Amino acid sequence: MIRLSLADIARAVGGGLHRAEGSEIVSAGVEFDSRKVETGGLFVAVPGERVDGHDFAAKAVASGAVGVLAAREVDAPAVVVPPIPAAERSGALALAGDADGSGAAVLAALAKLARYVVDRLPQLTVVGVTGSSGKTSTKDLIAQLLEPMGPTVAPPGSFNNELGHPWTVLRADESTRHLVLELSARGVGHIANLCQVAPPRIGVVLNVGHAHLGEFGSQEAVAQAKGELPAALPADGVAVLNGDDPLVAAMAERTRARVVLVGERPDADVRAEDIDVDDRARPTFTLVTAHGAERVTLPLFGEHHVGNALAAAAVALELGASLAEVAERLRSVRRVSARRMEVSETPDGVTVVNDAYNANPESVRAALKTLAAMTRGRPGRAWAVLGPMAELGEADAEAHDEIGRLAVRLNIDRLVVVGEQAQVMHQAASLEGSWGEESVLVPDVDAAVALLRAELRPGDVVLTKASNSAGLWRVADALLETGEAGRQTP
Repeated sequence: MIRLSLADIARAVGGGLHRAEGSEIVSAGVEFDSRKVETGGLFVAVPGERVDGHDFAAKAVASGAVGVLAAREVDAPAVVVPPIPAAERSGALALAGDADGSGAAVLAALAKLARYVVDRLPQLTVVGVTGSSGKTSTKDLIAQLLEPMGPTVAPPGSFNNELGHPWTVLRADESTRHLVLELSARGVGHIANLCQVAPPRIGVVLNVGHAHLGEFGSQEAVAQAKGELPAALPADGVAVLNGDDPLVAAMAERTRARVVLVGERPDADVRAEDIDVDDRARPTFTLVTAHGAERVTLPLFGEHHVGNALAAAAVALELGASLAEVAERLRSVRRVSARRMEVSETPDGVTVVNDAYNANPESVRAALKTLAAMTRGRPGRAWAVLGPMAELGEADAEAHDEIGRLAVRLNIDRLVVVGEQAQVMHQAASLEGSWGEESVLVPDVDAAVALLRAELRPGDVVLTKASNSAGLWRVADALLETGEAGRQTP
């Protein structure tokens, strides 16, 4: 974060000073967890369902914070932000347990502070990434391709909402050249609001799928929301759009920016040809651009990463990297965010694929295809441990049915469905042709772990995948905790 006095921060957010002269200098980042406050930082007091950050203000200052961004007076130096009338609070600023609107007020102030900082960093190029699936992996790829070209800031994991977004923006300072941001939405207007916090010059839209369909109601509404990113780009900006997704390609009509299409279609500006997948599900493809072509093998698991890599390549090329540089960097990228195609091996030779951070129909299909590729022609068995996909609304039963049937069609040896919410998967697998114990429904994570520990054999590959609320990452962790720690597969 750039150096700011508490008086500067008060002016930026329209707040007032409390127990502070205003000359105090914030020289480190902002934190909303008092345990992570750095000396010279700013503590953001956010109320939650179980605890209220305002109660930890004094502790944060004692730990090194210069002051607190707060919605009410606290026992510490602070900038107290003005309240937001209930009628003006948007759904994007809603926080669980925020009955009095203090959380909305703090989030709004944090957004104003982030915009204040961005406006004072003229050297900064902001890259925004959105889509129903693949946002985090693509954001990680873009950051790795851009880092050799200058200091780059990107969020850890999926910090992509009204709290994590400005938190990430405020990590940028005078040395930062690239700010790569992931933008999520729970409704129409959310992405547009995030674009106001840090206006992007390059926007990437990956796909329009079924994620959060229960909240949006239709894919067309999802497309409307995702299209707010290209719509926010300036005339001298660049919209990187997935040409293989008709709903994304149509967003070219919504932007003033120059459009770069990526995908496998012949007219894509950055495209993949001759895609091949090895026996570990690592994809190789020819990266084709107007500047030539390069053969690239990604050290990542799953063919779906090809589309992510194309989007990242397009961004790097637009910002000055050569085709040879992009290809070389893609060949050495690594998985950064946890629980996303995280492949490890237990001491007794079982491969565990932890992809349990989140799930929607598109990402589960991609994960199952990856599992099938990893076990094709090998002696071990393919195990898919799947839980519920959340927020699908009226499409819930149909989506779970489709996944159960797909597991059978892909010849997945064993399907372990965890939880009654996902039982339609098990029923569908049985109707599609599963027999005996090929598909089994278990009540919870502990039952899944017990089954796997009893039946796994060396050479087997186990995939865990579900919406994050199901906690299926605990299955992967339990298997890897058996005996000595598992080792990650490169």
